[in-house]
This record gives sequence, C-alpha cells and structure tokens, in this order.
Amino acid sequence: VALVTTAGVHRREDTPFNMDDKQGDPTYRMIPRDTPQHDLCITHDYYDHRDADKDLNIVLPLDRLQELAREHVIGEVAPFHYSFMGHIDGPHVARLLTDTAPAVAQRLKREQVDAVVLTPA
Repeated sequence: VALVTTAGVHRREDTPFNMDDKQGDPTYRMIPRDTPQHDLCITHDYYDHRDADKDLNIVLPLDRLQELAREHVIGEVAPFHYSFMGHIDGPHVARLLTDTAPAVAQRLKREQVDAVVLTPA
C-alpha cells in the first residue's frame, strides 16, 4: 500500500514545491517508506497546515500505515510514497495529467503497489 498526498509534503533535503508560481507546481516528491516524520516538512501556501505541521499523519499517515502492516491488516507498506502540491492551475494542469501523474503511476506499477490511499490537503 502506498500513500499519495496533495499536501505538499517533502523531505527537508528535497527541493521545496515552488510557491512563487501562482498557478502551482505540477512536480512531485518521493518519500521513502522509512523516512522519519521529523525529516519531512510541508511547502504549500494554499491551505492552513499548522495542525499537520504538529502531526504529519493528518495529511500523510505514514505511522498509521506502518501500524496496519505490523498488525497484518495490510500486506506491506510500499517502498515509496508520493507527494504533490494540490494547487495546480492553468497550463500546469496539462503537465500534471500528461507527464507527472502518469510518471508516478508507472513508478507505482513498477513497485508492484496493489493499493494507493490518496490523502488530500
């Protein structure tokens, strides 16, 4: 099982989502399954993420997914999770639909992911 979020989550070491482009950022970030919560942050100016900053599981429930795997409710956690910025507009919509989303779908397929949980911001 993999998580895909539109909450603008990324590893602190990764390039943040572009907040200068008012039409959004159609790129994505990969989050390895073993990434500790304190190594993640949110770059997204289009929603109030103060609570998610305190507990990232609100928008990216990595800890809950790991618990489900330990309890054998699910088989296993996928090797990677994927994060997008939920605010996409104008010409970026086409790029998201023709390039970015299909690229993530192909990665999920190669990783043999059986199910994806989409977590919106």
